[in-house]
Amino acid sequence: MKLEKDRFLQVIDATPLVSIDLLVFNERNEVLLGRRTNKPAQGFWFVPGGRILKNERVEEALQRISSHELGVSPSTSELVGVYDHIYPDNFAGAAGINTHYVVLAFKFSLPAGVRLAPDPQHSDLKWWKPSEILASEEVHENTRAYFKNTA
Repeated sequence: MKLEKDRFLQVIDATPLVSIDLLVFNERNEVLLGRRTNKPAQGFWFVPGGRILKNERVEEALQRISSHELGVSPSTSELVGVYDHIYPDNFAGAAGINTHYVVLAFKFSLPAGVRLAPDPQHSDLKWWKPSEILASEEVHENTRAYFKNTA
């Protein structure tokens, strides 16, 4: 269920959103990041992800988000953890409204040769080594947090 812009801003102002982030690995143990074109975290490299919709089960959301953002559907995935992402802004740039996500981070691997189909929310996709993710200020701090205890 999609909400109209003003109503969605009211929701963002009043409640946290629940979302899924995708930690997608290739056969070289590199992680896929996209450069975000929209707020929040606009301009930063970030893992793909998206909101869970009302009445959508977590597994359904995982498949929908992966298919929409990348053009692939994972056959298996693993829950990495639950994270808070709090941003000072919102998708619409409305003054005085921050965004709070409660994020379920899932990881999965793609076989060699899989072709990805990025969505318009990313200007570019790139494979990163976890050590590069941790070292780069161009990677958003919320994405770097996923790798602080694994690199």
